[in-house]
Amino acid sequence: MSQPLTDPEAHLQVQHLDGHLCVITLNRPDARNAYSQQMVDLLLDSLAKAEANDDVRCVIITGAGRAFSAGGDLKLMQQQAGMFAGHSVALAQNYRRTIQRIPKALEDFGKPLIAAVNGAAIGAGLDLACMCDIRVASSKARFGETFVKVGLVPGDGGAYILARVVGFAHAIELSLTGDVINAERAAQIGLVNHVTEPDMVLDKAIQIGRRIAANAPLAVQLTRRAIHLAHRQTLQQALETAAAFQGMVQKTQDHQEGVSAILEKRAPEFKNA
Repeated sequence: MSQPLTDPEAHLQVQHLDGHLCVITLNRPDARNAYSQQMVDLLLDSLAKAEANDDVRCVIITGAGRAFSAGGDLKLMQQQAGMFAGHSVALAQNYRRTIQRIPKALEDFGKPLIAAVNGAAIGAGLDLACMCDIRVASSKARFGETFVKVGLVPGDGGAYILARVVGFAHAIELSLTGDVINAERAAQIGLVNHVTEPDMVLDKAIQIGRRIAANAPLAVQLTRRAIHLAHRQTLQQALETAAAFQGMVQKTQDHQEGVSAILEKRAPEFKNA
């Protein structure tokens, strides 16, 4: 494991692990990893660097301390400071310039994303977890789309994102009640893929990440893209996308390596080529 790539006091930490993995840790434990402007900027910068780094094949997002993320910073809301400062028009612009950049960046991100939900994922913290492809949760984690509890709407895109993970019926109930659910219930409604002991959350996410990263990188990235695109495509459009992507990967060295490895009964050595 490398040393953190950012200042130890920074609101976000980045580490690279063996097996082509990058771990991004939200690092405001005293604020339950609520967003700050610094955290938003560092998250976007870290994602851009991971995207550009061919050695990174999968990214894991987790939180420092006892929470994954509490979402918006309630103290800043109370003070009407930072991203919560200004009149109505300015506030709307603040959202566009800060927190709404995150779903756009993750939507465009080309590599698999795993959320290692080590604790509470509340409000925009829940939405961040939902922006990832796979969610691994601590058995003690709690999940809530709680904006209405503080007189707000999901300003970070949660109204769009949550329903695409759990379906309309569950999403609207969670959003209108603001109820906080436990990990067991989250697994029942498809909000999380795996529930594990609290001290095994990151290990489980790393295990999954390494299984993903062991596959042909371009095929993984295009498969992920095809699934995301299919959410808003017709069947014909999805088939056209699949044909185009298949035409691309079928001419790669990694495709030939994968076929040869199976026929020769050995492990493949994919080189992202």
